[in-house]
Amino acid sequence: MLEEVERWLAGRSWSAADRPLDQLLAAKSRTGQTVSVVLPALDEEATVGTIVEIIRRDLMSAAVPLVDELVVVDSGSTDRTAEVAAAAGARVVHRDAILPRLATVPGKGEVLWRSLLATSGDIVCFVDADLREFSAAFVSGIVGPLLTEPQVQFVKAMYDRPLGEGADGPKAGQGGRVTELVARPLLNLHWPQLAGFVQPLGGEYAARRSLLERLPFPVGYGVELGLLVDALHTVGLDALAQVDVGVRKHRHQDGQALGRMAAAIYRTAQLRLARGHLVRPRLTQFDRGEEGGFVPRTTDVDTEERPPMRGIPEYEERRAA
Repeated sequence: MLEEVERWLAGRSWSAADRPLDQLLAAKSRTGQTVSVVLPALDEEATVGTIVEIIRRDLMSAAVPLVDELVVVDSGSTDRTAEVAAAAGARVVHRDAILPRLATVPGKGEVLWRSLLATSGDIVCFVDADLREFSAAFVSGIVGPLLTEPQVQFVKAMYDRPLGEGADGPKAGQGGRVTELVARPLLNLHWPQLAGFVQPLGGEYAARRSLLERLPFPVGYGVELGLLVDALHTVGLDALAQVDVGVRKHRHQDGQALGRMAAAIYRTAQLRLARGHLVRPRLTQFDRGEEGGFVPRTTDVDTEERPPMRGIPEYEERRAA
């Protein structure tokens, strides 16, 4: 590991407990910064309501007004995600209603990019909507350094990711298979300054709007790696940080979904390594056929990226208003 990264780990890795809520509220009052929380959601009726309720109860009360805005961006759910989120107290916006002149494309990154137009906070915090046993520390922990450390601009959550249950409880540290097999080797080999991030692909992170609006957003699975790499190049390692928020439990993807995710992440990395010749952005996987043998199934790999929000006319008009 680079000496620079060892120093960064010592100075830019914290625990959520390092910044009590009263300290964060004092910093928020002193600086006048506002905080928006965004939950990108697709068919998450089983979990989104509880997450919204906890954030509203613990971080949006008169006694603890840490979060100013809580928005669930529905990316085309076929279940009751929107209704459950609204009933729990979130403002729900459909992805297609944001910047309607641009046709939407499937993908989490598309939703996160559009959410910048649906929110107004100086600090934007993204939280996945499929988390179980959710704690408000997922929000307060990663927002904390942005409120208290003027130099910090981008903060990732770090946590244990158990994969299923063993005889003695959760199998700690065995989740995050795409992280360990794809993202971490790519980062260590090509962006060694980012080798200190425990969960580089985690969906819980917060950043200053002034940074996010300058970054391109890969529309699909590659958005977390793309934002992290581009943030490094834009503001430097010392402006990045990570905070330990405990344990993250969520719905795990099957092997083929992980394969598609891995291909998109590799493609995102490749786009940032070279703008010349690129590998064919398609992935072939195999299913067992009904009559025996294996049947190939080929899908496109997410390749599109949205440009920095700065420069989008509707966003510029809102900033000028």
